[in-house]
Amino acid sequence: MVEKSLLTPNLSRRDFVKALGTITTALGLPLTVADKAAEAASNVDNRPPVIWLHFQECTGCSEAILKTTHPSPAELILELINLCYQETLMADFGHSAERLLEESIKKYAGKYILIVEGSIPLKDNGVYCKIGGKTAIDILKHTAASAAAVINLGICATSGGIASAGSNPTGAVGAPELLPEGIPYISLPGCPPNPYNLLGVVMFLLNFNKLPEVDSKKRPLFAYGTLIHEYCERRANFDAGRFAKEFGDEGHRNGFCLYQLGCKGPITHANCSSIKFNEGIVWPIGNGNPCIGCTEGDVLFKESLFSHAMVIQPRLNSNVPPATPEDLGKSPTAFQGAVVGTVLGAVVGGGAVLASKLSKEPEDENK
Repeated sequence: MVEKSLLTPNLSRRDFVKALGTITTALGLPLTVADKAAEAASNVDNRPPVIWLHFQECTGCSEAILKTTHPSPAELILELINLCYQETLMADFGHSAERLLEESIKKYAGKYILIVEGSIPLKDNGVYCKIGGKTAIDILKHTAASAAAVINLGICATSGGIASAGSNPTGAVGAPELLPEGIPYISLPGCPPNPYNLLGVVMFLLNFNKLPEVDSKKRPLFAYGTLIHEYCERRANFDAGRFAKEFGDEGHRNGFCLYQLGCKGPITHANCSSIKFNEGIVWPIGNGNPCIGCTEGDVLFKESLFSHAMVIQPRLNSNVPPATPEDLGKSPTAFQGAVVGTVLGAVVGGGAVLASKLSKEPEDENK
């Protein structure tokens, strides 16, 4: 089957509503909201203009969106927004691209959403990242000044990412340190962040004309309000004291907890364990790799990947005895199913509660 072109989106109504169902679930809303969201998103006049800037980054955040399918969020995002400028996708280049950016800023001043991908270098007046002869510092400040809202996408844009690790030779920082005062913004950290979290924020803006509630780091609570540890498919093994000791040992191969291998799940706020990646099929811990804390700017690249995280969530009461040698051959399938059921129950139960609050303004947008 030949896939549809990314530049000529042609989603069926069924695929469109199905994808919006996934997004509204991620937001913690009832599935019935998907139809209403589809009506709003289908109105061309409602499509918000978007300017998407790239700075010090690997383009992995864009790739995470462009490479997903069934249906493709790349197609879906072209249905939901008016993408005015995005260096990875646009055909224009050179002076033509620079002209298009300026025209978009003037035409949609005060109306467009600015998405920032990548960190901004401050050292030596920002010479380490320049586009069209302008520094990333100047481009960001100029573009953000006329934006209605800013979405910082990925750990590099939110807190500096890998460019800020170690000695930080370029003086890289996240976009929030340079945004003009008074510009509303939201941060979606991750390496990369889940595409549905970005689409969820766009849908929230489209339907409610405001940013979703956030935590103290300006991360949306619907995506970063819980610890990965809470809904991890290996959590039952953590509570039972069953841990992989080395990569490739029997415990590792049989789905035991990865905490002793340096997993940062107990201190990492994200919905990876419930939304997952690649059409909701896989995620790092499920593939046997410890969480590296890529949504936490004070953890990723600043602590050893193999250091033990401090467990924030108290250990659940468990009557299950620690693992014995005989347990090593047992399959984790049963407890995985139980955890999945718990996650779905939490989403459905919590959706109704959250939906009842949407009509009210948050008491504290910066809490």
